[in-house]
Amino acid sequence: MSRPLLLGAVAYDPKVVTIWDGFRTWLGKNGLPFDYILYSNYERQVLDLVAGRIDVAWNSPLAWVRTARLAPDTARAVVMRDTDRDLSSVIVVRSDSAVFGIDDLAGLVIGTGAVDSPQATLIPLAMLHRGDVLVQHFEVGVGLHGDHIGGERAAARALAAGEVDAACMIDSNHLLFSSEGTLPPGGTRVIARTDPYDHCNMSVCRSHTSLVDAFVALLLAMDYGDASVRPLLDLEGLTKWLPGRLSGYAQLEAAVDMFGFYDAKGEVTAVGYQP
Repeated sequence: MSRPLLLGAVAYDPKVVTIWDGFRTWLGKNGLPFDYILYSNYERQVLDLVAGRIDVAWNSPLAWVRTARLAPDTARAVVMRDTDRDLSSVIVVRSDSAVFGIDDLAGLVIGTGAVDSPQATLIPLAMLHRGDVLVQHFEVGVGLHGDHIGGERAAARALAAGEVDAACMIDSNHLLFSSEGTLPPGGTRVIARTDPYDHCNMSVCRSHTSLVDAFVALLLAMDYGDASVRPLLDLEGLTKWLPGRLSGYAQLEAAVDMFGFYDAKGEVTAVGYQP
């Protein structure tokens, strides 16, 4: 292993540097030469992965969908976090709202995250599947595929202020926004919940290589009980790495097609989308 494995990650938060500096040190100590490149948006990262300029991409679920369409014969999801599996999004209203179900939303305004957020826009709006609601996107961190939760938080604030009638968010952020005071504790109700879906994965677009195999093996062997590893896993939001799986992306695939976000070959077709 003379050259380092090169990973791409999107810099959605300053902590990303701390995370991957730490992983680089740990992986190097365990025999894997490793380096990383940070991207400002997922669309560029996906293009570089497919072109072979990086070995692995730490992809959002939407970035995975594009990767799989651009490289259908070679794309693989090799690893994901335990916390990337079986998530759900919710549509939330204020507790005093007269809205009790999706049918009651006709003619009302629903707030979402950024246009490219799987969890706060694409998946819940696809579940809603109504043409008689007004959608207000809160375009924070466009190009980050919802990893920057500013759009979700802005939609929650708008809901609390009475500026929208309902808001979409991942269920864990509904709890977070209530605990941090963005939403008043006990002041909201969930009126709809998506089926479970999966989130991020480590994607590759090449045949098996010793570098990728070593990288995957080391991640899967990480032990949360190891004091040298736990701070990194905490920052990255997991307790255990798991093998990648593809069974949890069907809802997002359907939403991408419903809204014309990418075409069948992975080209960006969403009108006005500027990452």
